[in-house]
Amino acid sequence: MSTETYFTEDEAALFASRYRALARVLMPVIPKQELKTLHRMLAEAAGQDCFNRDRNSINGLLRNLETALIAAGEMGLKRGAVIASLLYRPVLKKFYTTKAIAKAFDDDAAQLVARLLKTSELYAHNTAVDSENFHHLLFSFAEDVRVILLMIADRLYMMRIGKRLVNDDDRKRLAHEAAYLYAPLAHRLGLYAIKGEMEDLSLKYTEPETFAFIKEKLHETKRSRDAYIFDFIMPLKDKLLAEGFRFDIKGRTKSIHSIYNKLKKQNIEFENIYDLFAIRIILDVEGDIEKEREECWRVFSFVVNMYQPNPKRLKDWISIPKSNGYESLHTTVMGKDNRWVEVQIRTRRMDVVAERGLAAHWKYKGGKEDAGLDEVLANVRLALESKDSDPFDLMKNFKMNLYSDEIYVFTPKGTLLKLPKGATVLDFAFAVHTAVGCKCVSAKVNDRNVPIRHVLNNGDTVEVLTLPTQTPKPGWLAFVSTSKARIKIKQALREEAAKNAEFAKELLQRRFKNRKIETNEALLMRYIKKKGYKTVTDFYMDIANEKLDTNQAIDEYLEMERKEKESSDVQEPISAENFIANPPAPEAGSAQQDTLVIDKNLTGIDYKLAKCCNPIFGDEIFAFVSTQGIKIHRKKCPNESEMRARFGYRIVEARWSGKGANDYVVTLNITGRDDIGIVTNITSVIGKEKGVALRNLNIDSSAGIFYGTFGIFVKDTGVLANLIGKIKTVKGVTSVVRGSEG
Repeated sequence: MSTETYFTEDEAALFASRYRALARVLMPVIPKQELKTLHRMLAEAAGQDCFNRDRNSINGLLRNLETALIAAGEMGLKRGAVIASLLYRPVLKKFYTTKAIAKAFDDDAAQLVARLLKTSELYAHNTAVDSENFHHLLFSFAEDVRVILLMIADRLYMMRIGKRLVNDDDRKRLAHEAAYLYAPLAHRLGLYAIKGEMEDLSLKYTEPETFAFIKEKLHETKRSRDAYIFDFIMPLKDKLLAEGFRFDIKGRTKSIHSIYNKLKKQNIEFENIYDLFAIRIILDVEGDIEKEREECWRVFSFVVNMYQPNPKRLKDWISIPKSNGYESLHTTVMGKDNRWVEVQIRTRRMDVVAERGLAAHWKYKGGKEDAGLDEVLANVRLALESKDSDPFDLMKNFKMNLYSDEIYVFTPKGTLLKLPKGATVLDFAFAVHTAVGCKCVSAKVNDRNVPIRHVLNNGDTVEVLTLPTQTPKPGWLAFVSTSKARIKIKQALREEAAKNAEFAKELLQRRFKNRKIETNEALLMRYIKKKGYKTVTDFYMDIANEKLDTNQAIDEYLEMERKEKESSDVQEPISAENFIANPPAPEAGSAQQDTLVIDKNLTGIDYKLAKCCNPIFGDEIFAFVSTQGIKIHRKKCPNESEMRARFGYRIVEARWSGKGANDYVVTLNITGRDDIGIVTNITSVIGKEKGVALRNLNIDSSAGIFYGTFGIFVKDTGVLANLIGKIKTVKGVTSVVRGSEG
């Protein structure tokens, strides 16, 4: 390989080192002659510039080599996947064909190359997961899960070298995409270590200050944390050794991202997080699966005898493993100083599967594909059946199912069904059969009558009750949690809506005909748009549901026709040369009283403040080019990750300039002790603060805790921060959090 023309000096040394490492990993599964063939083909392809650098100057061949090394070394993928990951680019560049790959190696490697080519756009750096590509991704997942494993490996490598990316937007887009799509996929496939690393790196690139803060705090508390782990482990270790167990035992600190989630969700200080670490006991057990389970439960009995357990925190994934092969026994016990400590108990085999995910599980199963994935793949195929399926719905439901914990419930005949935690009777009914779900009216759970929205628990026995006259309702979507149920309900609702709309269309046409009115389709479309309908189907649905009277619609149509005719009759011809369009009056809420700079230096552009995050003057913001114009979002908007992942190309930088005004609405969620005077004291602080006015308030209390939602007018973030600081000093107030909506 001509290193002088293709590699820099440092890259050449790195390539040689990493290629040797890959060869060592592959020696047991790839014959020496095939390794020579692979090296020769890579050299030829590199000489023809098949591995061109991207716009951040990342060497394409090194990128593919590192991806292959992660796939083989950290995921346990073998021969076909490694060959495909290294040679798919030359096939993409038409230097080789899939037939050439099959001849040099075998059909499996060639087939995997072909499947990678289907998702080649997703491999290109800086590609947002848009609708079409997301469909490609899911198709590939349903076809061969190794494609997804290779894509995760590629994204992990790019995240690891994220600092080297020249373009900051590329780095952030990569981070959002990893957190939004690839980390959940890694989680579902059992790659917990990779999932954790991806989430940590994503946080590092998107919120560097928060990442640095948590990292520094972990460093500061390391000595005391290590001492606590040592004191917890030693007596347990002595006991297990005395009982003749062979094992490793170690402490594991939670990932930075999981700590960040706790800080954000629980609204607490770092010092108040007590479960920063877990203890893992890994047993060396000789024998069959039953022997492994027996030994794990024996160790469990010693742990709970020494430390007080929390019965609500026992998780048994040994008796019934997760669908991705994960097996482990988790319990939470009380250590000294009243601190809860999670203890994980597993065997060496279980630990390898937990670290390497499905690839390791296949190795122990002796097969190519784990049957536990069948349900996931079936849901993917089901979601893609409908041509008009909404990609956002696909992504939302798919991600939800990837992260869901599982429960196990039984049919009356004893058949075991697996559902996500939070699943309802209706989810169960659709899991049994689509026809059963569509006709479901209630159920008997453990011989007790319950409604269809009843949430199921582990071990429930469920008998579905149906009626022939029952049909799916729009409200069902609010309480189902499985993608199959959502997809089938939406499909049934669409079919019903289409029937009703067609009936309404025929009805309207008959009424036009009865009144001897010639229908102008263009005018009818203008009328429907003027009425505020987003689609023609919505218009006809209102007629079908009798929300809009047909005679009223015809009368309004005729009035519109009359006005348009009168207007055209009196209109004088205007020369195009002298035509000047009258600018539309600004909509309420879009007045440009504060100067806002969009992109590099664009000002005076009409925009709206997004209602999902309600930005105010002084917030860090970005602009999103939507179909309704430019909308301004906070950089901490709950929808930011989703927008960057799906529509990164629509995001434009924005910043405030000028001065704020006293008309920004902000919601403050305040909690505290339920004292009589707490509301008076809070409103008094708001009333005395300059540049602040109370808009509305809503209060509630439960179990001695006060909950208040205060809507206020503020000028900018400085005034808001000052106000929050003063409210926090009110006696009895425990927390003040800014809401995402005003």
